[in-house]
Amino acid sequence: MRTLNCQGKLIDLSRPKVMGIINITPDSFYDGGKTFSEKEIMEQVERMLSEGATFLDVGGYSTRPGAEEVSEKDEIERVVGAIEAILKSFRQALISVDTFRSEVAKKAVEAGAAIVNDVSGGTLDAKMYKTVAKLKVPYILMHMRGTPKTMVKLTDYKNVTMEVLKDLAEKIALARAEGINDIVSDPGFGFAKTQQQSFQLLNNLELFQNLDVPILAGISRKSMIYKTLETSAEKALNGTTSLNTIALIKGASILRVHDVKEAVECVKLFENLKS
Repeated sequence: MRTLNCQGKLIDLSRPKVMGIINITPDSFYDGGKTFSEKEIMEQVERMLSEGATFLDVGGYSTRPGAEEVSEKDEIERVVGAIEAILKSFRQALISVDTFRSEVAKKAVEAGAAIVNDVSGGTLDAKMYKTVAKLKVPYILMHMRGTPKTMVKLTDYKNVTMEVLKDLAEKIALARAEGINDIVSDPGFGFAKTQQQSFQLLNNLELFQNLDVPILAGISRKSMIYKTLETSAEKALNGTTSLNTIALIKGASILRVHDVKEAVECVKLFENLKS
């Protein structure tokens, strides 16, 4: 049985779980600025939890391609403020902090976050693995090259699946050596990957089960969907649902999404298909 130990609460991933995205950023690619006031954040949290989200992923630094840099101080203020506010009203909420900075991770966990979700997989902060090991929380390790600003130019792979797999395997070994127990892998759809490469990764997602850690799929409303369908992020929910279903069939344990209700329905239908 695959479990994540979130502050003493064991989360069973034998049935896939849904992670709702809470962006505390004014420039996120899809919902930037929409959830910036405390009242709006609380409304979104309440809705996501009532719709069946197991985790809430709180981020204060937009990692969309070409995103502007945010100071560490600003990022800490954003995420810590949001985490404290959420836990004041929803004490049982399991919060993941979406950051590649070890100091932000530390302050977020001290404020009550239960998971660290690092888009850089430890490459942008040398202290990240040691920090997470000390914090004793699960770590979501994603594949990315460069930074959010430079990653669009770093898509040169001979074999994207094999190179991403190799990179994740090496980083998982390093994270384990530092003492991180619970690790989740994320192939990083759209992060230093072209549309075609992202589809290739999804098509080969079952191979990532060889890493022997749960897989997170973060496909929600991404450009691989809306550019393929010649539409916009706002109109990419149906495409998201389609690809989330494929991710589940290929072994994803966590769906990271903007739209919780639809993702929970995907999981429900998938579970019935299995049984």
